[in-house]
Amino acid sequence: MAAEPLFAVEVAFATPAKQHLVVVEVAPQTTAREAVIQANLPALFPEQPDEMFAHAPLGIFGKALREPQRHTLNPGDRIEVYRPLEIDPKAARLARAERQAKR
Repeated sequence: MAAEPLFAVEVAFATPAKQHLVVVEVAPQTTAREAVIQANLPALFPEQPDEMFAHAPLGIFGKALREPQRHTLNPGDRIEVYRPLEIDPKAARLARAERQAKR
């Protein structure tokens, strides 16, 4: 019985200062979380804590995955690693509204 062929997926991560898109060859039944681990993003973003990549929310083509550790990939998928929010969106809107009110 022959092994199923590998296929390519992309793993994307960005900070305000830089971004990387890593192409990895994965086997059928590889999960999104496994592909992120295989992409070795901590080596490309040493300023980020390693555990962030192990637990960060993931999406495929802009759609968040509910269970990235169970979601199996398809050829050509682009897995996106989402950074934690630096500021609460409600607090940011409130600060913007206050700045505009002072004008």
